[in-house]
Amino acid sequence: MAGPYFYFALNLPPRLQRQLVHWRAEHFPADYGKPIPSAGMNITLAWLGEISEATCQRLQHQASRIRQPAFTLTLNDAGHWPASGYLWLGCRPAPTGVLQLAALLRSQAARLGCPQPARPFHPHVRLIHQAYRAVTLPPAGFQWQTRISEFSLMCGGGANRKRPHAIATFPLINELPPDEE
Repeated sequence: MAGPYFYFALNLPPRLQRQLVHWRAEHFPADYGKPIPSAGMNITLAWLGEISEATCQRLQHQASRIRQPAFTLTLNDAGHWPASGYLWLGCRPAPTGVLQLAALLRSQAARLGCPQPARPFHPHVRLIHQAYRAVTLPPAGFQWQTRISEFSLMCGGGANRKRPHAIATFPLINELPPDEE
């Protein structure tokens, strides 16, 4: 049986997760693919796969040393990748903060033997998987914003097929002036 898998992610606040579930239900048929549970709505920054305990510890140590400013994430784009069966929400344009954080984590992961995809990083939240049929996307004009002040090392799967959960969380630096917080 496969062991647990790991990845770095941005977890969305529960309130935003609930809003996305509601929006998804309003715009897509109930029988279209398999909806991602609200708790599973996150943005993968770097996929690590199955890794040793030693590699996990080294990645946690490296992540704890990251000093990057917090940023605002705006979900304002939707798409469908029929070949992989994902319907997603993303950000257009992607904030520099998320692109820099993903690049740093992917670089660290690759140096420790976790292969990273060659394609450019596209920050997105999966809403539905096993969505292979064509679907009409909602018209532009939707938007959700959230402040991202931390990222997490996630673990899922394994012998008990556990849902992904954060095993470590790492703060970003809050550089907003007090009147903008």
